[in-house]
Amino acid sequence: MFDTVLIANRGEIACRVIETARGMGLRTVAVYSDADAGAKHVALADRAVHIGGAAPSESYLRGDAIVEAALATGAQAVHPGYGFLSENPEFVEQVEAAGLRFVGPSASAIRAMGLKDAAKRLMHEAGVPVVPGYHGDEQDAQFLAGEADAIGYPVLIKAVAGGGGKGMRVVREPGEFAPALESARAEARGAFGNDAVLIEKFVQAPRHIEVQVFGDGTRAVHLFERDCSLQRRHQKVIEEAPAPGMSEEMRAAMGQAAVRAAEAIGYRGAGTVEFIVDGSEGLRPDRFWFMEMNTRLQVEHPVTELVTGVDLVEWQFRVAAGEPLPARQEDLSITGHAFEARLYAEDVPAGFLPATGRLSHLAFPEGLRADSGVRAGDAISPHYDPMIAKLIVHGPTRAIALRKLARGLSETQVAGTVTNLAFLGALAVHPGFARGEVDTGLIERDLDALTEAPETPPRVVALAALAAAGLLEETAPATGFTLWQPLRRSLRLDHAGEELRCYLKMLGPDRAEIEVPGATVEALRRDGGWRFDGVPAEPVAQDADTITVFAGHGLRFGVVDPLRRAIEGAGGSGVIEAPMPGKVVAVLAEPGQTVGAGDRLAVLEAMKMEHTLTAPRDGVIAEVLVEAGAQVEHGAALIRFAEDDEEAA
Repeated sequence: MFDTVLIANRGEIACRVIETARGMGLRTVAVYSDADAGAKHVALADRAVHIGGAAPSESYLRGDAIVEAALATGAQAVHPGYGFLSENPEFVEQVEAAGLRFVGPSASAIRAMGLKDAAKRLMHEAGVPVVPGYHGDEQDAQFLAGEADAIGYPVLIKAVAGGGGKGMRVVREPGEFAPALESARAEARGAFGNDAVLIEKFVQAPRHIEVQVFGDGTRAVHLFERDCSLQRRHQKVIEEAPAPGMSEEMRAAMGQAAVRAAEAIGYRGAGTVEFIVDGSEGLRPDRFWFMEMNTRLQVEHPVTELVTGVDLVEWQFRVAAGEPLPARQEDLSITGHAFEARLYAEDVPAGFLPATGRLSHLAFPEGLRADSGVRAGDAISPHYDPMIAKLIVHGPTRAIALRKLARGLSETQVAGTVTNLAFLGALAVHPGFARGEVDTGLIERDLDALTEAPETPPRVVALAALAAAGLLEETAPATGFTLWQPLRRSLRLDHAGEELRCYLKMLGPDRAEIEVPGATVEALRRDGGWRFDGVPAEPVAQDADTITVFAGHGLRFGVVDPLRRAIEGAGGSGVIEAPMPGKVVAVLAEPGQTVGAGDRLAVLEAMKMEHTLTAPRDGVIAEVLVEAGAQVEHGAALIRFAEDDEEAA
């Protein structure tokens, strides 16, 4: 066994690998970019090496710099985590050419599964069922449209080098095919440097079930399945193991197919074979098809670890060191049920746009496994994936595990950036999900209900007002009297885009009356803590002029300074602004052009995804203020609409 390993990654997976490595007595080396000098994974490692600028292309994608760092620090092995270089066969060859161990599969295995079209042909030859579709080399748009017609709509366009939902589009009728193909190719070209696509039949009642496999280069075993059907725009949101409704016959058939896939390419290490399942008539052994194989550790691997009792990273190290598989198939079994929810910094009301910000407060409850690469005080960078943490629970039954997830989400505290925490909480109590009625369309069907703004009770507004007044602390100067009357103080809060006028009257050092819109709330301090209309105050975090009350998965209030007046409507709806920092990859409008509400105006690339900016109303374009290729900051003006008098002129 080697004694020092370099982790060629960042964030939560780097922290996760370091944890197991240290538990095995291994020394760890971290690498970091300019943006990550003070990151958690850097602090956890025994040594850390700076490898370049903030952009991944200047740091985490530089295989030469990573290999140099390994050699300079005496590392004998490199663990790639997932993402970045984890499925890059050239990087594997670089590592091995330097005399180092790569903790993962061979370059040939990665190449065999790297392109979805070639992988499907290989799987078909190995006897693994494959979805009907076109997986050939011909990429002419008219030819592909003809193949889609032959397969029958709806169809799925997928980038052959894709992953994570990038370069993927569902097309439901022939007239939508051409623009969807163009969009998928553009996104694939930007994400992978390869715009080739394949066309597949789109399964109408799909479930996404994947099988964890592990091989030593000669033989393989499976560690059962995970259900990843709860997705939005092909991005996984909540995963679970085992899959609800899974029969032993179906589990055996899928597991055997996955093992055949792994052994067909001499697979070494942890991998995932993903299947699309037609769940319209329940789970049947003749209704699943191979989609792709991820030749790396998956983001959702913790749920498999919790139900099998296996540390997959430890297995990775042992097999990379030349040991045979640590277990036989008959040694493996499932105990209980596990869920994983992905907590992201993203603006759900704005269409799940990735967000940035400094985490002024971050805390997780007991009983919840939180795999995270950030801490309170860390910044969510625009250069990388905006994941804050993976929140994982385990219970003896699915129902108990799901209740633990719902409670864990409700007790998780995040302040400093917007998150999808309330959205995850709504999913955890969704009746259909609780019954195990899951498919990849569940979120889109119920999106309005799942993203509905949480209720803000008057007592929570009163709590925020008391915090804004600086009166939550026991030592705060609580009372102010003018002659014989209690002082009535005016406070203004901003919440969910609405200004709330509140009036605070201290009736003594431990008693207050707070008028909030539509109600008057009585606050009493007992045993060092405040109660509002008899209910104990929820935890509060305050950072500058922002107050977060940890009720309803976190409710944010801004303290409005009445002396500082924002200029309302300076641009109004007449200016299209960048919703986040990013790169303008396309400008689709020009001055003088007449557009309708919903028309595509520009495409912004940020946090590894393309985001289309559309017209908020009908009108005429007055100015285009940016060019394709430009890097823009959050709030930058991109396109200006003409005012009425300009249009008339």
